[in-house]
Amino acid sequence: MGKLIAICISEKKGTQKVPVESAVLREDHGIEGDAHAGNWHRQVSLLGLEKIEAFRAKGADVDFGAFGENLIIEGFDFRSLPVGTRFRIGGGAPAGDESVERNGEDEGALLEMTQIGKECHSHCAIFHMVGDCIMPREGVFAKVLKGGRIRPGDEVTEIPPEADRPFTAAWVTMSDKGARGERVDESGPLIEQIVSEAGYEVIEGVLIPDDRQTIEKTLIRLADQRQVNVVFTTGGTGFSPRDITPEATAAVCDRMAPGIAEAMRAYSMTKTPRAMLSRAVSGIRGQTLIINLPGSPKAVKENLEFVLPSLGHGLEIMLGRKHDCARK
Repeated sequence: MGKLIAICISEKKGTQKVPVESAVLREDHGIEGDAHAGNWHRQVSLLGLEKIEAFRAKGADVDFGAFGENLIIEGFDFRSLPVGTRFRIGGGAPAGDESVERNGEDEGALLEMTQIGKECHSHCAIFHMVGDCIMPREGVFAKVLKGGRIRPGDEVTEIPPEADRPFTAAWVTMSDKGARGERVDESGPLIEQIVSEAGYEVIEGVLIPDDRQTIEKTLIRLADQRQVNVVFTTGGTGFSPRDITPEATAAVCDRMAPGIAEAMRAYSMTKTPRAMLSRAVSGIRGQTLIINLPGSPKAVKENLEFVLPSLGHGLEIMLGRKHDCARK
């Protein structure tokens, strides 16, 4: 059990957040009046009070909201919790508050953690002042599943992720022309359609150029910050000098899973002998499986239909939901 210490908002992006006496959480939006609310996965930012106090103990005089955090909460080490953890805050909208859909005094607002930390593109005022900022490494982000009015002093309850929740997935298309808007990406959306129909929850899709640094940073972000169970890449697996998806994938993986790529190549050889020219690899980073798929929509469809029936078992082993491969 934790406690909500402070609520901070900023009406404009790029300005410091300031504490408010109460706030309204809107479902699938965020905090009313906060510039960072919207239809995306980082609707609300959370930071532990203990992390702020430890930072202050180093001699830094910082106010609540200085790190860009929305909610300061006591009692949780957020970074140690898995993405998918939910938090119930308070007891919902008080009687007579018609601006908020009443959830019932015993229910409260509900958040789900969607990302751990973030990349700091432009250092904040705190970083420039003291040379450090804890939000990129200690802060987490959440989306609002159920709205309600919240106030400092509200109890915060942790709800662990459900053990049988669907696998999460993301897709990444590597294409210079696609990133420049010179070619329509058909493969990425096709991956989303196929894996969604197979029961996966697709939480992100992104189109990036064939740039190794960009590919590596994207895969690391999806694995470490968003903790996606499986990332499907498409494109960049051939012989062209710009085809460096396999190298970027191998560079970020802790362990390789060569059997998946080998099996897809063998299956594709029954369709076309040119499948031997694929350099695709598969590997694991933490608890994220990364699978290189070909670039063409036809090949994407064929490979996914082949690999998906066996993939779930491997993911269960990786995530610790099963502990051996013995068949009953």
